[in-house]
Amino acid sequence: MTNSLFPVILAGGKGERFWPLSRSGRPKQFLSLDGSSRSLLQATADRLIELVGGWDSLFVITSKQIAEGVRQQLPQLPSQNLLIESEGRDTAAAVAWTSLEIKQRYGEDAIIGFFPADHWIADQKAFADTLNAASSLAASTEAIVTLGIKPTFPSTGYGYIEQGAKIGNFNELPAYHVNRFTEKPNRETAESFLSTGRFSWNSGMFVFRAGVVLKELYTHAPEIIEPLAQNGPDIYPQLPKKSIDYALMEKTTLAYVLPVAFGWDDLGDWNAIERLLKTEENPNVELATHVGLDTNGALLYATDPEDVIVTIGLEDVVIVRDRKVTLIVKKDRTQEIKQILKTLQSDPRFTDLL
Repeated sequence: MTNSLFPVILAGGKGERFWPLSRSGRPKQFLSLDGSSRSLLQATADRLIELVGGWDSLFVITSKQIAEGVRQQLPQLPSQNLLIESEGRDTAAAVAWTSLEIKQRYGEDAIIGFFPADHWIADQKAFADTLNAASSLAASTEAIVTLGIKPTFPSTGYGYIEQGAKIGNFNELPAYHVNRFTEKPNRETAESFLSTGRFSWNSGMFVFRAGVVLKELYTHAPEIIEPLAQNGPDIYPQLPKKSIDYALMEKTTLAYVLPVAFGWDDLGDWNAIERLLKTEENPNVELATHVGLDTNGALLYATDPEDVIVTIGLEDVVIVRDRKVTLIVKKDRTQEIKQILKTLQSDPRFTDLL
């Protein structure tokens, strides 16, 4: 039995809103988007390894389509710690299977943390302090702890968490019961959330004891946990496709939130790159060779350094050049990239572009 932290990286996403850079064999988590030499997956592993002191405690759950890429990106990950889903069934199934696996190996008091592979975090020390606090709360209480990001603007792209009564301080960080989880709000609602001071962005990061989350899954999501417990991962294709928020977090009475501020972005679409790299000195974010005239507020990206992007009179656009594809989209419509991908998927001429 142990109550050490076992971090799990959720690495099954496609990252379609970063197309054409993100493609089926090269999803977003395999990309370096912050100007460093490390991919998002590698950067996530780096900061978690630093916390737990070695690869043996780290787990990754991913899809069979990109499992070999994960092995190549993280060659030091023990093979038994790479869980491969035969078919993606969203995060509830991933949490359930991984929690069953860790409980079997390390006991029900093992503390598990779930972390998406595609987050950017600025302050490693503050992140470590937060994880220590969350682990302390999870070890001492029947708690499913979620990390709530203190909002810096009224985002309409994130879900929110409303904090209730304070239950105490852990590692000098205040912890609260969760009153409710909310879906992505409109602008007016987001502004009202910020004005109360009681709302955090839902980061999608969770910490809990294996036994606690499994008990709650049996209560609130038996249609997922029972088939997995009885049949193992072979049952995956028959499991319902549900997020952990919908299957469990919106139903459990054991949800707690730590409102934290360590510099965070979920890198959801191309506009996130501007948030990370924009400077006052340059009217554009240029990750390409760019020659521009009267161009402002543009994000320009090219994978081939020999490609040159020339612009005249453009404003607030994203231009991405990758292999045979050039994407040009207004910044306020990047969420619609997923829609254009459906059009490409329906035409056999474009199969090799996906």
